[in-house]
Amino acid sequence: MMRWLFALVLIVSLAFVGWVARDLLRPYQGYSGNVMVNLDPGTRAPEAARLLVSRGVLAHRLPFLMLHVLVRRRHLRIKAGEYLFDRPLRPIDVYRKLVRGDVYLHTVVIPEGSDRLDMARILHEQLGIHPPAFLRLTADAAPIHDLDPKAPSLEGYLFPDTYRFPRGVTAERVVETMLARFRQVTASRFRGGFGQPPKSLHDVITLASLVEKETPQASERPVIAGLFSRRLARGWDLQCDPTVVYAVRLGLKPGAADPAGSPITESELELDSPYNTYRHPGLPPGPICSPGEASIRAALAPAPGDSLYFVSDAHGGHVFAKTLAEHQRNVAHYRKKVAAARGPAVARSATGQRGVAGTPASATGVPKKPVARQKRHKNASHTKGKKQEGAHPRVLPDARL
Repeated sequence: MMRWLFALVLIVSLAFVGWVARDLLRPYQGYSGNVMVNLDPGTRAPEAARLLVSRGVLAHRLPFLMLHVLVRRRHLRIKAGEYLFDRPLRPIDVYRKLVRGDVYLHTVVIPEGSDRLDMARILHEQLGIHPPAFLRLTADAAPIHDLDPKAPSLEGYLFPDTYRFPRGVTAERVVETMLARFRQVTASRFRGGFGQPPKSLHDVITLASLVEKETPQASERPVIAGLFSRRLARGWDLQCDPTVVYAVRLGLKPGAADPAGSPITESELELDSPYNTYRHPGLPPGPICSPGEASIRAALAPAPGDSLYFVSDAHGGHVFAKTLAEHQRNVAHYRKKVAAARGPAVARSATGQRGVAGTPASATGVPKKPVARQKRHKNASHTKGKKQEGAHPRVLPDARL
C-alpha cells in the first residue's frame, strides 16, 4: 500500500514539475498588439505575477512564483518600472526581464534652440517630471563652473539631442545626462576650440545661442555670427529680439501666458534686464537657449564680411546690408512683400497708419506686430539719449511706427 502511495506521489510530483517546466519554457501571449505593465516601487513577486496574468503576459502565476522562490537565494529581485511586452515570451524570459530591469525607455527629443522653460514643459509632458524641480536644478550653474565660471545657470549647456529615459526618472538624472552629453560633444568635436579670448566657452555658447534663435537656416548661421561679432567689435548694441523674449520669459509668474512667438511690445523693449540687448551693450550674461552644433561652429568661426544689418526676406531667411540706407531699402521691400501677401488692410498699415504689421522680428520670417510703439527718428534710434547709427540690426525705428 505504501509503495503504491509513494509511487502515486512520485508520479504526481513529476507531472507537476513537468508541467511547471513546460509552462516556464513555452512562449505565451494572451494579449493583442502591445501591452505596458507598470510595477510600482515595492511591488512583490505575488503582486507582480497577478498583474502579469491579468494583462495576458503570463498564463499562470504558479510557475513564475516557483521560479522566483528557486532563484531568490541568488539575491535576484524584481525591479520597479514600466515594461513593454510586444511579442510572445516564455515566463522564464519575462522573469529575467524584470530582474534585469529592462524597463521601457521613452524617446524624448529636445530640439535645438530650446531653453530651460521649453525643456521643463517637454519633460513634464513626456516623463511627468515636475517643472519647478527641473528649473530649480538648472538654475544652479555649479555643475558647469569648471568649464564656464561665469555661467549664471545651466542654460545653454543642456545639450539638445534625442534621449531615452525610463518613466519615473528623476530630474537630477536628466540634468546629469544632458550635461554629460554637452561635455562629450564639446570634448570630441570642438577640441582646442575654446579657451582663447575672445573665444572663451562662455562667449561662444552665448553667441551661438543668439545665432540659433535668429535663423533656422544652417547657411545663414556663420553670416549672422559674423554680423553680431562686428557689431560687438564696434560697441553697438546687438538689439537681438530673442534676448528680449528670453528676458520677459525669465520674469514670468507661474501660470502667466508665455510670450514666445508673440509680438514684442514697446514696454518689453524697455525692460531693464541684463538680457535685454536693446538696453545693454555686449553679449547677454549667458546663453538664452541650448544651441546645436551648427550654431556653435558658427560662433567659433564667424563668416567674414561687412554686413551690419539684416531683415527677414519673408520666406524664412534674411537679407543682409552693409549700410543703414541699404537696410532701409530692404525693410521697405520687405514691407511691400508682406502687404502684397496679406491684402489691402496690411497695405494701409505699411504706409504708416496705426496697426502696422511689418516688423520682421522673428528668425522664421514671421513679422512681429508692435503694440503701442512710439514714433522715432527714421534714420537712427535713440539709446540712452544718444543717436546710434548701429542700432536695430534688422528693423529700423520707422519700421516699428
